[in-house]
Amino acid sequence: MRHAQPGSRRKHQVQEGINKMYAVIVTGGKQFKVSAGDVLEVEKLEGEVGSVVEFPAIMTVDGETVAVGSDVTAKVRGEIVKQGKSKKVVVFKYKAKKNERVKNGHRQAFTKVKITEIA
Repeated sequence: MRHAQPGSRRKHQVQEGINKMYAVIVTGGKQFKVSAGDVLEVEKLEGEVGSVVEFPAIMTVDGETVAVGSDVTAKVRGEIVKQGKSKKVVVFKYKAKKNERVKNGHRQAFTKVKITEIA
């Protein structure tokens, strides 16, 4: 595999002779491209560490077979690895000549999930 150019998004590539199965899932209003063993951070999900979560797949690729839309029957299962908050983002609002300054902070909650299987 070759490395992506700076500034471009990483793309999954199917190597010759290897049937790598992956799926596209939707959670938290975002789409993620996942395969078994991937660990990803998604928007906060309800559940304890170690519990199993299930995501609906909107697209699956298994070697040469591609399923999209209503043809997809696969479910993606994952295990919650961690619940946490991301680094603080400082929000500073300033109006010139008005003596108006507001400083706020925000820490977005996330859930780290390890994909266990695509079935």
